Amino acid sequence: MQLFYFCVFFVIYILTVLANLLIITVVSLIAHLHIPMYFFLSNFAVLDTWCSTAVIPKTLSYLITQNKVISHSGCLTQLCFVHSVGPTEFFLLTVMAYDRYLAICFPLQYATMMNSQVCLYLCIGSWMSGFSTGWTLTIPTALLNFCGPNLIDHFFCDYIPLVKLSCSDTSTSETVFFSFTWVVVLMSLIFTTVSYSHIIKTILQIPSSLGRQKAFSTCAAHLTVVIIFYGTVIFMYVRPRASYFSSKYKIISQDQLVSLLYAVVTPALNPIIYSLRNKEMKNAMKRTINKIYYSKVYMANM
Repeated sequence: MQLFYFCVFFVIYILTVLANLLIITVVSLIAHLHIPMYFFLSNFAVLDTWCSTAVIPKTLSYLITQNKVISHSGCLTQLCFVHSVGPTEFFLLTVMAYDRYLAICFPLQYATMMNSQVCLYLCIGSWMSGFSTGWTLTIPTALLNFCGPNLIDHFFCDYIPLVKLSCSDTSTSETVFFSFTWVVVLMSLIFTTVSYSHIIKTILQIPSSLGRQKAFSTCAAHLTVVIIFYGTVIFMYVRPRASYFSSKYKIISQDQLVSLLYAVVTPALNPIIYSLRNKEMKNAMKRTINKIYYSKVYMANM
C-alpha cells in the first residue's frame, strides 16, 4: 500500500508543479495577460507550488525509504513554511476578490484604481503579512519541550499534532495560534464575502443575460477556489478548541483527510479550475504549448 501511496503522491506532485509552472509561464509570455487578475493568479500558482513542495517530497521519502524520522529543526521548518504559505494564500484570495470587485463594480475607473503600482503593493503586502503570520505561529511552538514518544500522528508537521506531543505548558502557544487563525481566516473571509456581495448585486443589475454571464465568468474560477480553500481550512482550524484534542491517536482521522485536501489535492486542483473555467487562459495555454513544441521541432531540424 505504501508503494501505491507513493505513486499517487508522486503523480499529484508532478502534475501540481507542471500545471502551476505552465500558468506562470503563460502569464509571463502572453502580452494580453499582463493584467492584475493574471498577475495575482501567477503569484497564487507560486504559492500552490511551494505548499506542495513543503509537504509532498518529505512524505514521498517516508513512503519509499521507510525512514519516517524528521529532525526537530526540519519539523519546525516545515511547520513554518506551511503556516506561512497558508495565510499568504488567504490574503491573496482577498486581494483577488477586491480586484474582481473593482473590475465589475467600477469598470471605467478600474485601470486607474488597480494600476501596476497598486498591484505590486497589494502583492508584496500579502506575502509579507502571510510570512509574518507564519513566523508568529512557529516561534511559540519552537519554545515547547518534547519528552516522548515524539510520534507525530500526521503525514507532515502540523501544529495540532505537535502540541499533542508537548510535555510543557502549551497555553501561550495555543492562545497565539488560535487567535491568529481566527483573525486571519475570518477577517479575510469577511472581506471576500463583502466584495462578492457587491459583485453579485452589480451583476444582477446588468440588463442583458449575455452581459451577466460574461461578468460572472470573470470571477467564477476564483469563487470556486475560495469555496474549496476556505471550506477545508475552516473545518481544520476554525472550530471549538476542545475538538482538536478530543483524541490522541487514530489510524486515519478526519483531520488528516482534510489536511490532505488543502495541502495536497487543492494545489493540484487550482490550476485545473482556473484553466478550465477561463476560456482566455485555455487559449493562451494552447498557444504557449504550440509555440514551445514548434520551437523544439525547429531546433531539432537545424
